[in-house]
Amino acid sequence: MKNKVPLNLKDKTLKRIILNTVFALMMIVGVSFSSYANKLNSISEKSDSLKLIEQYSLFSEYHKNRDFKSALPYGWAVLEMDPKKFAKWIYYKMEETLWYLHDSSDVAPEMIESIQDTIEYLYDLAIENFHEAKGYFQSRKAYVCEIWLEHPTEKVIREYELAIKFDPEISSFYYNRLGQLYKNNADDDENDYKSKALEIYSYLSEREPDNPAWPSELESLVDNIEQLVELLKRAWDFDREDLSKAWKFAMTAVRANEHEQAIEALEFLVSRVPDNPSYLIQLAAAYQKTDKLTKAEEAYKKLIELEPDKREHYLNLGIIYKDRGQLSQARTMYQRASDVSGGWGLAIFYEGLLYEQAARGCEFNFETKLVYQFAVDTYRRARSMDASLTQAQERINALGNSVPTQEDYFFRGHRSGAVLQITGSCFGWIGRSITVP
Repeated sequence: MKNKVPLNLKDKTLKRIILNTVFALMMIVGVSFSSYANKLNSISEKSDSLKLIEQYSLFSEYHKNRDFKSALPYGWAVLEMDPKKFAKWIYYKMEETLWYLHDSSDVAPEMIESIQDTIEYLYDLAIENFHEAKGYFQSRKAYVCEIWLEHPTEKVIREYELAIKFDPEISSFYYNRLGQLYKNNADDDENDYKSKALEIYSYLSEREPDNPAWPSELESLVDNIEQLVELLKRAWDFDREDLSKAWKFAMTAVRANEHEQAIEALEFLVSRVPDNPSYLIQLAAAYQKTDKLTKAEEAYKKLIELEPDKREHYLNLGIIYKDRGQLSQARTMYQRASDVSGGWGLAIFYEGLLYEQAARGCEFNFETKLVYQFAVDTYRRARSMDASLTQAQERINALGNSVPTQEDYFFRGHRSGAVLQITGSCFGWIGRSITVP
């Protein structure tokens, strides 16, 4: 009996013989060649899919264990096979891998150079295949172009500008990087980087109004803030329907105490978006600071309609009434300001100031002393609501010599615990009483 020779399927000649035989059999039984080819392709695709999953699993496992050096080749293999398949995860993980290795003290200079050669390619792949995060990856690309790769300034600027175009909500960090590039390379004869830097920091001042860095950057771009107001006014005049330019100009004018100029832009903004509280708050304040009290009153009343639970609107309207000498109306607003916030010491402090104002406008006599005593009682109530109101205690101390003495009460026959109505032509609006101590 002859020895059997094992079939070596890697032998090309034997493969060809087998395929020819299978093809002949298929022709005999009526199976088309195209159908057979499709089946072969399907088998091949399943094999590639399994290989892709295998490569990603290895990459992910090494990455999870922070063995970034071992993870890297598997990550590149996955991206070469299918850059879309694991897009939600692999690009972030590959970025972390490359950044870690780039900054590691244990990595050879050759690998760092290799990372720098490929990092832009990674970001380009991410931008192309993971659209949801293209703004993020573009901003990171711009940063490595600036810091790692030290590309020419013009290229870096274009990269940051593209990142902002992709996603205007990206981190302020990247806006600031671009702003600094504009600022440091501004040349009035060669480019418009100065005006672009002004736009960047004006936007950041709006976006983060509590960050003092952005107004400081704005002012550093001009000789004085008045010049900045003028530049922003010109920008708005050039495009009068642009709400953002009007707002930037208005807010800068407010910072420069140019409230008359701010009013023009704020009135425009309110006419376009009448229910925007931010616009109305600034307009009301500008009216108030320019003694346009009737217009300020109307603006605060509109704000109360829009935001009836916001205590500051009532307080500010009360101040308007106080400035016009309408003390009773002012008190009503202060008390509402306190009520809507469940007891607001500052509003009650302002109420106490009304009584002081009333007393100072009248002849100093016993009735006036009673009003000062009522002011002191009001300040004490404010302090009980908010212990941090040190100004309340200051007013109590300041009025120590203005309130009735025990002798004042005694000679008028008022005993401790007696309730005395506040009367007199100066104080008819008060309608309150004090208790003799």
